[in-house]
Amino acid sequence: MIKILFIGDIFGEPGRLAVKTFVPRLREEHNIDLVIANCENSAQGRGITTKQTKELLSSSIDLMTSGNHIWHCNEIYPYLNQNDCKILRPANLPQESPGRGASVVEARGGIKVAVFNLMGKVFMNPQPDCPFSAFDRLIQKYEDEADVIVIDFHAETTAEKRAFGWYVDGLAQACVGTHTHVPTADEEILPKGCAYITDVGMTGPHNSVIGMKKETALTRFRTTLPAKFEVGAGDVRLNGAIVEIDVREKKGVSIKRICERIL
Repeated sequence: MIKILFIGDIFGEPGRLAVKTFVPRLREEHNIDLVIANCENSAQGRGITTKQTKELLSSSIDLMTSGNHIWHCNEIYPYLNQNDCKILRPANLPQESPGRGASVVEARGGIKVAVFNLMGKVFMNPQPDCPFSAFDRLIQKYEDEADVIVIDFHAETTAEKRAFGWYVDGLAQACVGTHTHVPTADEEILPKGCAYITDVGMTGPHNSVIGMKKETALTRFRTTLPAKFEVGAGDVRLNGAIVEIDVREKKGVSIKRICERIL
């Protein structure tokens, strides 16, 4: 058996504080073998810097995934191309882009976990290639190399996420949704053994509009005028899920949402 903690989109300084506050304790308390986190909003809500990368990796995170905001801090580009890079970018972005979209990491006990980072097409910018075709290519490359396959599917619509979950059931042991910053209550083990949830939510300030300062968001929605993007503050939470996988049977056994709160 293996237990994986997947942390929802880390948003700005409040999200990074939540990671430092809770992840080491969660890892010990739940006997976690591997920690994966989506980091694409770590730098003031958009992108991630090299300094923040080191900060998060020092907080017991083993590997980080991303999404459509990964290009916002161009200082991270050289790191994405390094062989020891611990950040993935969506695999279905152009192959000429910096970085890679999949990686095999060794969890506790020597279990090899292949992590795929894929992005949905509906309402997403930049527009990626087909995630279903990209998954087909990745599974051919990694299914014999890894004991377990875990996917971060970074997408906007619940329909596309649900469809993708059904597509990978029986091939991947976990498919976790990110991007909307709102956790869904549909965690389940699909019939062929894939642990699935449409979205694990956001790690950051929930006294906000999906991480953004409420006043800024209201100005934009009510007037359509541009307003300075500012990170919200208050009610800081860590949202995520703990997935348990039977490695020999290659099936998810359980998936449980978690929410930790800084009072």
